Amino acid sequence: MYNKTLFVDTSWMKFFQNENNQLYFPKLLKDIKNEYQTYTCFPMWEEIFTAFKLTPLETVKVVILGQDPYHQPEQAHGLAFSVKDKIPLPPSLKNIFQELKNDLNIEKGNNGNLTSWAKQGVLLLNTTLTVRQGQPNSHLQYGWTIFTDHVLSFLNLNCSNLVFILWGKNARSKKIFIDNAKHYIIESAHPSPLSAYGGFFNSKPFSKTNDWLISKSISSILW
Repeated sequence: MYNKTLFVDTSWMKFFQNENNQLYFPKLLKDIKNEYQTYTCFPMWEEIFTAFKLTPLETVKVVILGQDPYHQPEQAHGLAFSVKDKIPLPPSLKNIFQELKNDLNIEKGNNGNLTSWAKQGVLLLNTTLTVRQGQPNSHLQYGWTIFTDHVLSFLNLNCSNLVFILWGKNARSKKIFIDNAKHYIIESAHPSPLSAYGGFFNSKPFSKTNDWLISKSISSILW
């Protein structure tokens, strides 16, 4: 069921092999596979770990953490907040692009594919990696939260000077796994229309990220 070569870059193999040796992970994949066979779920099965395929471990500079994938057809493709080319922008992504315009005066237009961010070392991760159609947070109980706890702990231990951007309650709860003496944490409300005006807008995550990276002699992100 779990084809490592299909799903992740080889640099993540050690991490995934370790997870696969723990009881929760094979059970998680079995339960999620059953969900995919029973209901319409997103992203496509082969895209669940796209973030770990496009962003090799040694390239990670920034982690953007959200809640769970988009739950409507043709949107989610394994990168948090991203949609494929020619797909209309979901409301959260519209707000992200609005904040990017306000923060760095960068216009992204209508292309919501964030693959270019992923390839620059931005790990676009959700706290839960799958979802049932039309039902946000529907896979919360399956063990994804353990998985993302372990991802963050692994990055915290094995990397230095990362920027962790935590958007929303689910993501902000994960800051206990991050050493803020070693890394930089930026947290705010989720970019969803329900919460964006509660602290997401004017939080300036993009300029803060690049300022931090430059201060550590790390190349900045071309947002």
